[in-house]
Amino acid sequence: MRQIPAAVAVLGLTALALVGCAPTGPADSGCERVTDHASSLDLVDVTGAEGSPTAKTTDPVYVSRTSFTDLAKGKGTPITTSKQDVQLSITLLNGATGQTVLSAPTRLIQLSVLEQSFPTIEKALDCARPGARVVAGIPAKDLDPALVDQIGLSKNQAAVVVIDVNTVFLPAANGVPQYVDGSNIPTVVLAPDGTPGIVVPDAAPPKDLIVKTLKKGDGEKITATSTPRLAYTGVLWNTGEVFDSTWQKGSPVTLAMDKVVKGFSEALEGQTVGSQVLVVIPPKLGYGDKASGSVPAKSTLVFVIDVLGIDTSEDAGTTTQ
Repeated sequence: MRQIPAAVAVLGLTALALVGCAPTGPADSGCERVTDHASSLDLVDVTGAEGSPTAKTTDPVYVSRTSFTDLAKGKGTPITTSKQDVQLSITLLNGATGQTVLSAPTRLIQLSVLEQSFPTIEKALDCARPGARVVAGIPAKDLDPALVDQIGLSKNQAAVVVIDVNTVFLPAANGVPQYVDGSNIPTVVLAPDGTPGIVVPDAAPPKDLIVKTLKKGDGEKITATSTPRLAYTGVLWNTGEVFDSTWQKGSPVTLAMDKVVKGFSEALEGQTVGSQVLVVIPPKLGYGDKASGSVPAKSTLVFVIDVLGIDTSEDAGTTTQ
């Protein structure tokens, strides 16, 4: 038996039964949800509370292309790109037999990882919002071959996927640009995808914490006990070199406010989801007289931070910065 594909394994899907050896602007603007409803999806009966969907089919489900419909509409931040992080739960059925193959409670995952097993899933989730319950029929040709083997599908059969969307994180800060005053402030230049570049002025570093809101979001406010989902780039004032960047690593992180350097938490507390913040942290509020990884002792740190959402998953805030 082949292993469950990596994208499915990341979700923590648990095999329930196997067949034989198989189993940026405001968040609500510019994204209209359009479904592609095949009649065979009416054969799928879905029950269960939000986040714990169960499904069965009254007859075999066959589709020639990826088709999808919404059993519940969501609201809030929409899914607009495969680079977004989402919290969702999935139930997977063999469409030919109606047998539940895999099921997973709510997990945080980047949509691009899920696409490894379900290459057309971005189409099925385009503009879906938190609270949505989506039923999709996906033909074998639109699935990862290893997953097709795992489910036990022939080339003319299909899988049924039920997805509950719990949380959708922004792909980048989408707040309203703000006027930034002050001299000897680093300059921030954004790439089309939101990746920030930071130009440090040729001047002595400030002795006190500097916080400048570059974009003002209208989402939830960060508190001292929050676990915000963030994208950031950090550079050293003295050299301008990047010492840490979630953009370079390819995925945002969730950080608890009590597990970051003092200047980082002070700068973020009170900021809102959708905001982008420029922060200059003097050594006394950073790593002080001690080196940390690629950060030398007594370094002044410069960050550009995008607040993408508040992570409420069970393992939120386990990463330190």
